[in-house]
Amino acid sequence: MDDDVALIWLPDQSQTAAVASYLNTNAKALFIAEVMSGDELRLKFNDPANDNRTRDVIVQPIYGTIYTTSGMKVSEHGGFSFGDTNVGLVVSNPHLRARVLKTPVATSQVAPTILRALGLDPDALDAVRNEETPALPGLGN
Repeated sequence: MDDDVALIWLPDQSQTAAVASYLNTNAKALFIAEVMSGDELRLKFNDPANDNRTRDVIVQPIYGTIYTTSGMKVSEHGGFSFGDTNVGLVVSNPHLRARVLKTPVATSQVAPTILRALGLDPDALDAVRNEETPALPGLGN
């Protein structure tokens, strides 16, 4: 599957290192900024050897590159580039005073924040517990 990021599932996972090496060797010609596989990929996602939902190789193209021949393309869901992963977040609640925080946060912090606001235990989520994900800062939690 490829578009503004290439997600590659290999039929033979023993070829992962060879595929990643080929892509890295030809990165300039293929407009590749980064190739993730092996240990680097396992640090961010589940191990592809144990979870078939996890791709074996991820290719992040040079910013602005789109891998598609479709003439229908008018928008994108995003990939792993800085512009796709670093976005503004607005929280609105009549009980909060207006202010701007410039604290970097992750979208994974939204779920525990919502659960806490609803009076539910965020630690009921495996991901929150396993990754020790905090709620968003500055909301009086």
